[in-house]
Amino acid sequence: MDDQQLNEQLHDCLFAIRAQVHAELKELAREAGLTDTQTDALWRLSRGPEMTARRLADRLQCDASTATSMIDRLERRGLVRRVPHPTDRRVKVIQLTPEGCALRDRVIQHTTEHSPFARLDHESRLRLHELLRQAIDGTHSADEAADVVAIPEGERR
Repeated sequence: MDDQQLNEQLHDCLFAIRAQVHAELKELAREAGLTDTQTDALWRLSRGPEMTARRLADRLQCDASTATSMIDRLERRGLVRRVPHPTDRRVKVIQLTPEGCALRDRVIQHTTEHSPFARLDHESRLRLHELLRQAIDGTHSADEAADVVAIPEGERR
């Protein structure tokens, strides 16, 4: 297999994994009465420090007004709340409520249980993680990949 065919096969694999994960989350979202994007927002809000609507929009790859509308809907459902930013009073931070945390935990559990990566043993998942970080960030060693993970997306080159 030449490089072009290999790259095409790798993209096919990535699209297949994406489709599997999307199908699993879509079913859970439907059960919870959420859209796919709202489910994605809960996932992203659970992954790291609290964030602003702008940062959430960046993570979801949508414009700020779309993120704001979605946050409004999640807030009406009692899943998130807006609180003052600790250092910038002009900005609000989006926090999961206890109900939002419970739903987020359900999303994480469901995703973990139905993950296509669960078919791999731990060592294989570690190797795959390192390879994917290299592909995403252009790093070439485990040490470099670990360093890149700690750098916020907006600060990466």
